[in-house]
Amino acid sequence: MIDPTPPAQRQDCLHGCRSRIYRWAAGALRNVGLLLLLTTQANAQNKMTGEAFDAHVTGRTITFRTDTNPAYGIEAYLPGRRVMWSAFDGTCMYGTWYESKGNICFIYDDDPEPKCWATYLQKGTMWATFINVPDGTVIYETDADEPLICNNLSS
Repeated sequence: MIDPTPPAQRQDCLHGCRSRIYRWAAGALRNVGLLLLLTTQANAQNKMTGEAFDAHVTGRTITFRTDTNPAYGIEAYLPGRRVMWSAFDGTCMYGTWYESKGNICFIYDDDPEPKCWATYLQKGTMWATFINVPDGTVIYETDADEPLICNNLSS
């Protein structure tokens, strides 16, 4: 049978319930803190260095998707840290990439503002979070075999 008396008024809870609740809450907070610490450490362990990024991308053309867009963009990674990007609209931009504060940043010829990404490698597949803005876009490398089409560049 359930006791309808509020816990704070019960004889068995006058002094013990609050301390039990506080102990439970403190334990729960410790567990949340531990989970956040482990998540942060796991992300730090998987974050790509410039050297690892270079080894993964140079000589490749990689297609990217987001959770809501299966064709976010495509980028060719050329020697010397040069890139060519297209958002699948037939327009391409040349640029370069560099490592800055543990992130991979891109500068394109027609846009001098650096575009920086926290880049990770998981099971041989790259994904990245845009860090220039809070809650930035997350992109994922896909297996798509799309061509890089640049209608705006002369051959």
